[in-house]
Amino acid sequence: QVQLVESGGGLVQAGGSLTLSCAASGRPFSSLIMGWFRQGPGKEREFVARVTGSSRSTSYADSVKGRFTISRDNAKNTVYLQMNSLKPEDTAVYYCAADRTYSGSTTSGYNYWGQGTQVTVSL
Repeated sequence: QVQLVESGGGLVQAGGSLTLSCAASGRPFSSLIMGWFRQGPGKEREFVARVTGSSRSTSYADSVKGRFTISRDNAKNTVYLQMNSLKPEDTAVYYCAADRTYSGSTTSGYNYWGQGTQVTVSL
């Protein structure tokens, strides 16, 4: 079993930056593929980014490429999402996800989920 706890959400003005963190416990962290997803008001949950256990491979949704960076610190059992040049359309609840083997972009592929953290981007 894996427990995930997100933090770092909040209110930020358009063009600003925010860094989300996700602390994991319950399984060797370096063995997990970690992802970030988001769910905006009235929308389905969507893929944002993911990183493999060794950080050798990352993947991003087209909507965040060049603005968001996913990273991890295996010594701290934590994955981060650095978000720059935020836009109002980035407003959503951001979820951390983990899986032992799946490295794709669909929600159903990830077995473990956090409770989410709200990010609101104002004009």
